[in-house]
Amino acid sequence: MSAVVGSLVSYETDSDSDNETQSNTSPEKLDPDAIAHLLPLKCGKNTSLALLNAAPEVAVKEDVLTGTHLDPSLKEVNYNPTYETMFAPEFGPVNPFKTQQMAAPRNMLSGYAEPAHVNDFMFEQQRRTFSTFGYALDPSVDNSQASSSSYIGAVEEAEKNKGITVFESGAKKGEKRRKVKGGDASEIDGFLGPWAKYMDEKDVAKPSEEEQKELDEITAKRQKKGKNEEEAPAEEKTILHVKDAYDYQGRSYLHIPQDVGLNLRSADIPDKCYLPKKQIHVWTGHTKGVSAIRLFPVSGHLLLSCSMDCKIKLWEVYGERRCIRTFIGHSKAVRDICYNNTGTQFLSAAYDRFLKLWDTETGKCISKFSNRKVPYCVKFNPDEDKQSLFVAGMSDKKIVQWDIRSGEVVQEYDRHLGAVNTITFVDENRRFVSTSDDKSLRVWEWDIPVDFKYIAEPSMHSMPAVTLSPNGKWLACQSMDNQILIFGAQNRFRLNKKKIFKGHMVAGYACQVDFSPDMSYVVSGDADGKLNIWDWKTTKLYHRIKAHDKVCISALWHPHETSKVVTCGWDGQIKLWD
Repeated sequence: MSAVVGSLVSYETDSDSDNETQSNTSPEKLDPDAIAHLLPLKCGKNTSLALLNAAPEVAVKEDVLTGTHLDPSLKEVNYNPTYETMFAPEFGPVNPFKTQQMAAPRNMLSGYAEPAHVNDFMFEQQRRTFSTFGYALDPSVDNSQASSSSYIGAVEEAEKNKGITVFESGAKKGEKRRKVKGGDASEIDGFLGPWAKYMDEKDVAKPSEEEQKELDEITAKRQKKGKNEEEAPAEEKTILHVKDAYDYQGRSYLHIPQDVGLNLRSADIPDKCYLPKKQIHVWTGHTKGVSAIRLFPVSGHLLLSCSMDCKIKLWEVYGERRCIRTFIGHSKAVRDICYNNTGTQFLSAAYDRFLKLWDTETGKCISKFSNRKVPYCVKFNPDEDKQSLFVAGMSDKKIVQWDIRSGEVVQEYDRHLGAVNTITFVDENRRFVSTSDDKSLRVWEWDIPVDFKYIAEPSMHSMPAVTLSPNGKWLACQSMDNQILIFGAQNRFRLNKKKIFKGHMVAGYACQVDFSPDMSYVVSGDADGKLNIWDWKTTKLYHRIKAHDKVCISALWHPHETSKVVTCGWDGQIKLWD
């Protein structure tokens, strides 16, 4: 190496003899490191020369003997280290107490276990057998033909027990016990149970004849009282809140007013409807949430409301907007109400399991109906010749049809798989549509207890509020997935996928939907107490008003007004918007 470097140096000195004085020092005597430093100076500007050392680093004899520390992260060693070097501790001094057993690799507490393919159940079976009987199958031998050499531990015990395992012994003991004792303790002759010794009649205290008679009377009274409270209807009464029930001409408040600037007697609808903007009146009187509101048929000059305070109230829509009459007769919250065609009578359905027929003018309860189930909705048959019949959707999955004249059930429509939530008459009152908690929609022919149309899709949700459009062509269904779905109300009852109204939150509440009289808008309350108004054509959410502090459960568009909407909520208030 030094000879090569020396020749290079002498070559450089010869070529540069004009510029530099030749050195008298022999290149062979120069230190190689010094030459390495000199080379860059001697080389020309365009010449580069690198020193390459191809020899591997080899440990000297002293390193092997003294046992130089090995880096644990090394993957390759270029010499043969001693055992002590290989197994020297990674950090710290040598443990003087370390034995060879401790130095050996371990993967469990007691040593090193080689991986073996053993069924978990078989292993647990043999382990338990060994801990119970003192023997187990030897895993190191073929156990296909069991013999005394196949077992380890108490071999004699294994031969005596014929090698049964702990599980087999348990089964055999159980069989023996059943055979001896006859299985159930009640089947054993003469066995009266653990309390038999305390059942001697001499020791048991019994009431005397007088005391027993008294006890029987008290029990009978309690049972009778409970039965009466549950079954007996609440006492019906009414309160008239206006001075005179009749005017100077002898007309009652049912008479349609003619001084409001509208022809309320006709069925004419406004040509063009507009969005309501502001609140113009609040009806207060209910002490709890209002469940439903209904406008007087045709004219809409009176408003009927039912509430969770068990009362039904009748209000004026025009004039002073007073509360005219209160109907009291239910012991629990009133769920639904329905006028007949003329408005002279109405039905109420409550959680006390009673349906009651009331006279709107006098406030008298005409009759009561019950089948011991909770009615969720009630509807008169709208046909003029069938005004004595009504249907009610019950909590026991049935739709029950009553005749007012006889007070008896005349038909039952029993096909739903959940409580019936709504009943809506369609197709000139020849059919009616019902929705239920079973997430289906069924269409029925009147008086035929078999549904001729059944609509249920996996994507459908329960629809607890349904309204028929003013033109009778569409059904607006409030769906529990925060949408209003539109079904055709003629012939095929198909879902109109182009008309889906979204943007409100109603999940869990039966918020009533309604249409404007000219079919321009769709209105609905929501769980936040807001009144939502959509455009019918574009399904765009046009307007949203904060109407109530609690759930806005119902919204009705007045049939003769261009922009009057009535809302009610669980805050106990009824509001008029214009």
